[in-house]
Amino acid sequence: MISEIREELFRLQDLGYRDFQSKLIPTVDPQRIIGVRTPALRALAKDLLRQGEASAFLEALPHDYFDENQLHAFLLCEMKDFSACLEAVERFLPFVDNWATCDQLSPKVFRKHRPELLAPVRRWIDSGETYAVRFGLGMLLAHYLDEAFDPLYLEWAATVPSEEYYVRMMVAWYFATALAKQWDAALPFLTERRLDGWTHNKAIQKAVESFRISPEQKDWLRTLRLKSK
Repeated sequence: MISEIREELFRLQDLGYRDFQSKLIPTVDPQRIIGVRTPALRALAKDLLRQGEASAFLEALPHDYFDENQLHAFLLCEMKDFSACLEAVERFLPFVDNWATCDQLSPKVFRKHRPELLAPVRRWIDSGETYAVRFGLGMLLAHYLDEAFDPLYLEWAATVPSEEYYVRMMVAWYFATALAKQWDAALPFLTERRLDGWTHNKAIQKAVESFRISPEQKDWLRTLRLKSK
């Protein structure tokens, strides 16, 4: 079955898309990118689940190709049982080696289990592993900036001890989104300069680009930009 899935991935290969992807994902060897477009991967994931043929693939870690990791992420996104999904995510995270797979991994079932998800989120953020940390921040962004929001979570994101680009970028995205959804709680992290300079300015940049933030708020944010030394 594993070989058959790989054959199908190569059948779906788009060489132009492969070349495009390889430029966007510098942490992955271009030889490991097949070049399958996202809609095709999502459709394949649903077919495998419908046919009951996903289990063996999910157990076959590590995968050799980036596209196999993408397919794995999409399969996890469709799992219905929270406990089984969480266990499968924990098993998969050590093999996630790029921002794209990390960000595609967003299981739908997590939406219904936010209280139970919070402890794993905290653990991922504290793990020190680049993509586990990024994933935890992504889950904090996706699930805890609306009705489940607590100002404490802003502290979690602001105090992540990492110099990794892909972690700092997610912190910036988190605060840009927090400004759109929880302006009063998030703004002091900028006015009080509680983020490192790069993340501070990147969060402002992303917030100013957002359609969810008013022109008046954007003007105020522009005044908070830090000048480069």
